Amino acid sequence: MDDLASKTRTEEVGSLPHSPAGLPTSSNGLPSAMKAKKTQIVVIGGGAGGLGLMVKLGRTFPRDSYDIILVDRNRTHIWKPLLHEVAAGSLDANLDEVGYRSHAYRWNYRFFDGSLQGIDREARQVIVAPLLDEKGREIIGQHRIRYDYLVLAIGSVSNDFGTPGARDNAIFLDSREQADRFRQMLLNQCLRVSRTMSADPAADAYVRIVIVGGGATGVELAAELFTAARGLGYYGLEVFDESRLKVTLVEAGPRILPALPEKLSAAAKAELEAIGVTVLTGLQVTEVRETGIATRDGGFIEADLKVWAAGVKGAEFLNGIGGLETTRNNQLVVRDTLQTTRDERIFAIGDCANCQPQGADRPIPPRAQAAHQMAETCFRNIRALIKGGSLEPFVYRDKGSLVSLSRYSTVGSLMGNLIGGRMAVEGRLARLIYVSLYRMHLIAIHGWLKGMTMIAIGHVNQVIRPKLKLH
Repeated sequence: MDDLASKTRTEEVGSLPHSPAGLPTSSNGLPSAMKAKKTQIVVIGGGAGGLGLMVKLGRTFPRDSYDIILVDRNRTHIWKPLLHEVAAGSLDANLDEVGYRSHAYRWNYRFFDGSLQGIDREARQVIVAPLLDEKGREIIGQHRIRYDYLVLAIGSVSNDFGTPGARDNAIFLDSREQADRFRQMLLNQCLRVSRTMSADPAADAYVRIVIVGGGATGVELAAELFTAARGLGYYGLEVFDESRLKVTLVEAGPRILPALPEKLSAAAKAELEAIGVTVLTGLQVTEVRETGIATRDGGFIEADLKVWAAGVKGAEFLNGIGGLETTRNNQLVVRDTLQTTRDERIFAIGDCANCQPQGADRPIPPRAQAAHQMAETCFRNIRALIKGGSLEPFVYRDKGSLVSLSRYSTVGSLMGNLIGGRMAVEGRLARLIYVSLYRMHLIAIHGWLKGMTMIAIGHVNQVIRPKLKLH
């Protein structure tokens, strides 16, 4: 691994000045084939937007002239909208995740395992933090990677709005590791209640869960938990079922799912309450404690597990990174071309980008569909910069929102020219469209042949594999 770090330092760091044509020049200003270095395009973050961008870059630019590099702190990718299913145990992430190294081999790019620590814009280098093992021992030291063009696609993290105790006592669902941790805690609590009831069938024992935030993540997790609880009886917890689950969804706003029309928000609330979720709106959380949450009205809701899903922001280390312009939520401010406002060689896409189209009253929302669309525009603009063409502005096409209430229902709204504006959808049609979104993501990152093969394998796994992941 030290050899790899050394190789990275010597081969990736530093670059010769470039001529207008993009070719390295020698000291006398003439192109020098002997000293020529590849044009390096570095992407930080392999989420929905970053991984889709890598496919486009890798299949477009030849390796003899271009070096396409992905840097991510994880070694595998899983679609973030599926994390609530991983947390509930309904989805085995080991079967649905994408290994970056094998993906890189297929799509003609290189993968570096590491976390962004800083950007040296003058030297055109990204600074990668030391890579440590589980005991804190250094595997690869801090090193730098040269770039000609840099794309930041780091995504977002949960925003606790400075609520006391949230970071220490609540669980966030920003990553696979956090989702796995919640699943283990959930299973432990279910086992504890099951054993209590086995000893005393009349015992007043429940698994109490409070979810803070009535957006898509909070609503989908609340419904998925009841599906998981219903299945535990088939896997050894014979005396445990969904009746022993007490889930409370707390939303500070006047209604859940504010991005959807009021009619669909009300339908989702009614569906959640029908399966047993207690939905509390207009209630602000003031503190998260080990035993539950305190609310603005002086109340206290006891809970064994607390989940925070009340908004997102950019990661703290993005605040002013490399002297780039950022918002108070740590998002990178970009032009309509998705270039950062202070450096035309650095792009930002997805949740970490603050892109407010001219004339719009608010920035583009942090959604997977926005990240996918940004990746396409970013790719075309990088290609235009390299070839000397004109850049195009990013135009966001809102195709609507869909929220899955597990096996119980799906609600949402579609937008577009085909339907002449906004159309509310529920039930089987909405569920079909919701599932199609993930299938489109698979095709985008794997190509049609492998993507369709994985979709077919997914259907087979639904039949042969356990309904819940219990380890």
